[in-house]
Formats: sequence, structure tokens, C-alpha cells
Amino acid sequence: MPGTNVGSPIVTLTPAPTLDRTYFVHNLQSGGVNRADEVKEELAGKGINVSRGLHLAGIKAPGVVPIGNSDPGVLARTGSDGMLLPLWVEGTLRVSTTIVEYDGPTTKVNESPRPLSEQDWNAIIDLTERTVRENDAKWLVVAGALPACKTTGKFVDLEPVFERMAALGVRVALDTSGEPLNTWARKGLASIIKPNAEELASAVGRTLYSVGDVIDAARELCEHGIETVLASLGADGMIAVTKDREWAARTAPVKVINTVGAGDATLAGFLSAITSNPIASGSDDYGLGYDVPLGVSTAVQWGAIAVTQPTSGLSSIDGLPAAILNPTPDRTAALEEPAVFTK
Repeated sequence: MPGTNVGSPIVTLTPAPTLDRTYFVHNLQSGGVNRADEVKEELAGKGINVSRGLHLAGIKAPGVVPIGNSDPGVLARTGSDGMLLPLWVEGTLRVSTTIVEYDGPTTKVNESPRPLSEQDWNAIIDLTERTVRENDAKWLVVAGALPACKTTGKFVDLEPVFERMAALGVRVALDTSGEPLNTWARKGLASIIKPNAEELASAVGRTLYSVGDVIDAARELCEHGIETVLASLGADGMIAVTKDREWAARTAPVKVINTVGAGDATLAGFLSAITSNPIASGSDDYGLGYDVPLGVSTAVQWGAIAVTQPTSGLSSIDGLPAAILNPTPDRTAALEEPAVFTK
């Protein structure tokens, strides 16, 4: 139903959505039989989570998704039918299983993305472009794992997405990992990327021990053409890096319930802030035309509130903790956990 979400500055694309099932347990016994106290089910994937978070801020952010047609009721069942624009493809929807142990760790097992035919991938690109045009969007978020192409066995090609968005004057925020992140970060076609510390270490091929290491690694990617690298560092907060500036942001510690989806919340927070608060005339736009320090401050607030909630997507942005912004990060500060590069 393209056209129902007209007028959004942001559209999302989730190439490999997933049905998230979250089991809440007490005293998990590894290798034993456990009984769940509660089970929740959500249609998820990074781009979907970003759209869901942006909806809470009043930004419609329609999400384009290929969904297996074996479960035609999944949109209505998960309350997603007013937000997502599906392309129904042959097959099943992959399932991701999360086990949340109260006052304990979170364990997650993800199925691999379902491969897509070349025809379906081209149709997804067409639907994405049409949705961006109909909404007069200025940003496209491409987020989550990439599926393989059925005929080649290689990851689907993002080049046509970048080319079409460039022709429309639309910026792309990319949030993926592994080989796709390493490839597209060095091509420099995305305006924003949001790696965590380990993903950033992989992208530059070296271990990161300090804040200075993170800044240098992010700036190396900026030299390839990336405008802003949002380095998500867990307990160390987030560092936003451009070609000539950097800012560190964090909040005070919060009670962590579920860390799944926190990174998606930070990206949603960043985009919500920069699209809802245009740079005032005469103010510093950091050479980008958007407010990076405001964006990264909001990002850590949204990420912090996300981990206090049991769902994999944000359920509320009420009661956001205060952000602590440092425009001159201490480069010598050691990371709480070094980001180890392994070949």
C-alpha cells in the first residue's frame, strides 16, 4: 500500500526481516529444561526497529521489507501492518530467538537470512525508490543483515540502491556488519554508518584499545567518503566522528533488561534529532548540514532507554536519561573492553 505514509523525511529498508521470539526466564539452566515465564513475538530486523522507534517520535518512517508469504498474517499479528510496506516473496520468514534471563545475560540465536531471487531484489529496490519518492524522504536507512542472491550465492548488491538515492539527492544511513559493512564502508557511498566497536575493528583490520584508536579508525572510514561514523561502544557510550570533528556521548548507567535492538534505537534517535531540528541560519552545520552533536546526544538517550525495556524494538521514549556530551574526548582513555580484530 505505497502512498499511505506520505510525507516522511525517513524511509527504511530491511533486506532480511525476522520474526523475533523472546523468552523470559528465571535461573536459566544451560543444557537443561527451562520453562519461560513469558513469551513475546515481534516482527523485527534493524530497519524495522528504526521505523518503530521513529514512529514513537511522530516520524512515520515507512519500512520496506521482503516477507515470506507462508505467514500472511504476520503483519497484523505483530501490529506492523500500518508501518511496513511488504514485498511478499516465496518462502518462510526467518526466526530469531532471544532468551532474557531476569537479572542475567541475554542470549540470542539468529537464523541466517533467507536468500532472495534477483527478480525479488530488483522489485525491492523499485519499491524502495517509489516509497522514497512518494514520501519526499531525505534519508534512507538500509539496516540489518543482507541476504544472499539465489543465483550467485553472493550478498545482494547495494550499488543500485546507492545510485538511485544519489540521483534523488537522498542520503543513506547504513547499519550492517561483517563482509557487507567492510565492503561498503570502504566504498564510501553511505552518508552515515553505525558500527559497534568490534565491527569497526573489523572494518579497519586492527584491534582498538582506546578512544583514540576508535577515533582514528572511524576517521579512516571518513576518508573513503563516509560523512559520519557513529561508533557504538556499549558501556563506553558512543563516539560520532566526521572528517575533522569528534564528539563522545553517554548517559549515566541504567538498569539493563534486554540489550537486543539498542543499536537500532541509537540510530533512530540520531535521525530523529537531525531531521526534526534543522540547523538554524548562521549556526555551525559541521560541513554536513545536520547537527551531529545533537544527534549523538539523542542517540545515547534512546539507546539507554531501549536497554531498560524487554522488547527488541523501542516501546516508549518517555523518561529519557540526560545525555553527557564531550566535544573533546580523551584519546588516551582505555575502552572498557578492547575491540579485538581477528582475521
